[in-house]
Amino acid sequence: MSTGPGPKSLLRPALSRTRLRLAWAVALAVDAIQIPAAAAGPLGWFMDAGLDLIAMAVLWALLGFHWAFLPSFLTEAVPYLNMAPLWTLAVALATRGRGEAPQPPKVIS
Repeated sequence: MSTGPGPKSLLRPALSRTRLRLAWAVALAVDAIQIPAAAAGPLGWFMDAGLDLIAMAVLWALLGFHWAFLPSFLTEAVPYLNMAPLWTLAVALATRGRGEAPQPPKVIS
C-alpha cells in the first residue's frame, strides 16, 4: 500500500483563501450583472455572451477545470434561463471541500 497522496487529492488540490475569495467575487459579480441585463432583451443577451466567456476563462484560471462550469456556460446562452445565478452555483460546486490544506504543526527545537 502506498503512503503517497491519494488520487482524489491530485485531482482536486486545495485552494488558497485568495483564490477562493476571488472565484466567489467573480461569480457573484457576473451573476449580479447578468440578471438585470438578461431582462433588457437581445442587447443584454449579447453582453451576457461576452461576460460568460470572460467568467469561464477567469474561473478556470482560478479554480481549474470542473464539470460544473460546462452546464453553467451552456445554459447561460438560453434567454431567460440565464436569470438564475448559475455561475455562483457552479463555483459553490467547484469549491466544495477545497479549502486551504491544513498546515503541519511547526516543530520548535
